[in-house]
Amino acid sequence: MRSIRAAAAVVITISTLAGATACGGGSDSSGGGSNASPKTLTYWASNQGPNIPADKKILTPELKKFEQQTGIKVNLEVVPWADLLKRVLAATTSGQGPDVLNIGNTWSASLQATGALLPWNKANFDAIGGRDRFVEAAVASAGAAKQDPAAVPLYSLSYALYYNKKMFADAGIAKPPATWDELIADGRKISKNGTSGKWGLGAEGGNLSENIHQAFVLSKQHGADFFDASGKPTFTSPGAVAAVKQYVDLMGKDKIIAPGNAEYSQNQSLSDFSKGKTAMVLWQAAASTFASQGMKPEDWGAAPAPVVSGAPGQGKNVNSMVAGINMAVFKNTKNTKGALKFVKFMTSDDEQKILNKAYGAVPPVTAAQADPAFNVPGVKVLKDTLTTSAAPLPQVASESQFETTVGTAIKELWADAAAGKTITTASVKDKLTKAQQQMTQ
Repeated sequence: MRSIRAAAAVVITISTLAGATACGGGSDSSGGGSNASPKTLTYWASNQGPNIPADKKILTPELKKFEQQTGIKVNLEVVPWADLLKRVLAATTSGQGPDVLNIGNTWSASLQATGALLPWNKANFDAIGGRDRFVEAAVASAGAAKQDPAAVPLYSLSYALYYNKKMFADAGIAKPPATWDELIADGRKISKNGTSGKWGLGAEGGNLSENIHQAFVLSKQHGADFFDASGKPTFTSPGAVAAVKQYVDLMGKDKIIAPGNAEYSQNQSLSDFSKGKTAMVLWQAAASTFASQGMKPEDWGAAPAPVVSGAPGQGKNVNSMVAGINMAVFKNTKNTKGALKFVKFMTSDDEQKILNKAYGAVPPVTAAQADPAFNVPGVKVLKDTLTTSAAPLPQVASESQFETTVGTAIKELWADAAAGKTITTASVKDKLTKAQQQMTQ
């Protein structure tokens, strides 16, 4: 688990730095680079697979392929999500970081505001084949509006509801729930008020990003948001408070989530699902994890995440945030040319098919989406959600601090629910008030 206070402190520090540097050395930001014949790159990859060894197994052959094509060796480090934001933020101020890295697309505007990342202007996009190769919605989630993006889309994701077919059949449930009321009713049939030894739904209360993603979607369904049009926090609006309460009530009031989930932070809910301990889980892309833990494709199904009523769509029927992983380059890398070559390789049509198949994600490169692998049921639901019913998290400079402060507030509420404390509108508003007070203006 990352140090929340340390991460928050770094966010506060960097939010005022317009020209922070990283990686030492010097190069222009137009793609020219400073070394004539670079031979190495350091790459921080986010943990996308079921574990770090799985990521290394997927990525290492591809990096070898890049080395064979270009003569550039890539030194890979797979960074756990619990540590990634803290390490990236520290790198933007210390100058000790990689040449190329993965970032969650929700952090793009925050990291863009530091000035530490290479801006993806027309020249840099042209160096990797052009901006028009990418789905525009994915590019739009790579930085603040009216600015050159801070990163390039690598994997596109959205949320789906995964369900265990056998557990549903055993409980007499004929189809996956489409609304929250249906999900709660189905979850209660399985959990039986916590007496069955199994649980209806899994969650990760210690995973700050996961907390934010679900609370954001629920806020949209309540007709609210966590920031106004000017970027000012509105954490205590009635809709935002109701959204957080609804999420935590799934454990405290509805009793379909195991109390131990309050401490989960790194794919533990997926492990419980794979072992038949929980019947449902809301997740971005889970097929590779299920397979690694012994589940067969026919053991589980995927459906759109729940809405209040009706079918998923825009407006109040948003059922996912626009999720995804972007590749960024530190502006002060000594190997800009090599970094651009590497991004071009990783976002090439062929590599997009290989990597997104491996992770069960959707390619943000349009041409790669035509592959039949991205139209199988487990992936198609993600693609359809991205197209029809997903909304981007606020592209504001304080987004990463929002994840830290509000994500922690929700984590604390999960802990209260797990301890048997009643979660009230007042107690939720109190936590969110404190979170809002911690935000820098």
